[in-house]
Amino acid sequence: MRAKASHNLPTDSTLLRNWRRWESGESRPDDFYAPIIAAAFDTVTAAFFPKARPSRDDELLSATGMDTVEFIGRLRMSDVSAATLDAIRITAERLCCEYPVADPHALHAEGTSWLRRITSLLDGRLTLAQHREILVLAGWVALLVGCVDYDLGRRTSAEATRRAARSLGEEADHPEIVGWAAEMAAWFALTQGNYRGAIEAVDTAPRGAGNLGVEVQLAAQRAKAWARLGDRREVERALDTGRAVLERLVHPIDLDNHFVVDPQKFDFYAMDCCRVAGEDKMAEVYAREVIRTSTNADGSVRNPMRISEAHLTLAVVAVRDRDLERAVAEGTRAFAGKRRSLPSLMWIAGETAREIIARYPGDPGTLAYLDQLRSISTE
Repeated sequence: MRAKASHNLPTDSTLLRNWRRWESGESRPDDFYAPIIAAAFDTVTAAFFPKARPSRDDELLSATGMDTVEFIGRLRMSDVSAATLDAIRITAERLCCEYPVADPHALHAEGTSWLRRITSLLDGRLTLAQHREILVLAGWVALLVGCVDYDLGRRTSAEATRRAARSLGEEADHPEIVGWAAEMAAWFALTQGNYRGAIEAVDTAPRGAGNLGVEVQLAAQRAKAWARLGDRREVERALDTGRAVLERLVHPIDLDNHFVVDPQKFDFYAMDCCRVAGEDKMAEVYAREVIRTSTNADGSVRNPMRISEAHLTLAVVAVRDRDLERAVAEGTRAFAGKRRSLPSLMWIAGETAREIIARYPGDPGTLAYLDQLRSISTE
């Protein structure tokens, strides 16, 4: 169809859904698609889609203009109630809020199940507004499922789901979902040691979205990549960009949502950059602040994955201060959490291991840390 069309066609997913409707007889290709389909089969429109003789009622409706009224009425009709959409909206929000603490296997199963339910609604009769909102809700849940896939070490599935989320965001014309899909690509590249690829992934995000929280996250990922490439100037430039966006944002109400960026989250990224750059005092200050803000007043943990990386930062600071015992103790605390993003944890823990080995090769404390690291990697 694309080869035969003289105009741009919608995305593959939209064309596929339309084709299924046409093939099942649920609807008939309109005057735009009919010639393209006929041409794809090397025939003409009239031969492939013969027009039935209009009935007397059709002629009357056409003459009176009531066909237009009916068409507008159909656009406003839907098989999905407002209550159903509200329930889905609440569920999508809940799933995104459970990301930091929920069991990843259970969260992945529930997220995947809801993603199927949400996308199945696209086959029903929807208003235009509902169609876009369902695409948006599906996009958020797809982003979540992709993140959990990657946490579990399922790289191929995570990348496929990330691309699906980006496609949904593009179809819904939703720059924030498209931006988060780009941020995920940068995250994937960073944890795999592809720092140039991470910067390129950030550059694929929509431009001009300076009032969206994802812009802060993108700036932070860029800073982390440049830190490992040794360009302090670019690190500061990226962090300054992130801070400037944060200053313009209204402070979010719900900080638990994984796709909400707040100043506390930015401290987490600044901690990483300071550690890599060798600014140990600032790295330690940020690490202790991350631990404090990620812990509730009753001692329960709100963000276990952030706390794990903060303890690894403290381990690096300790070993640079020639305190191997404290470094191993902090590393042990980092591995104690049950909720993990395996690629991220292995990436930072690996960087920590290199720092320890460089200063204390063959030391029993070093070997103990490496044994713990190996046990985590095989879980």
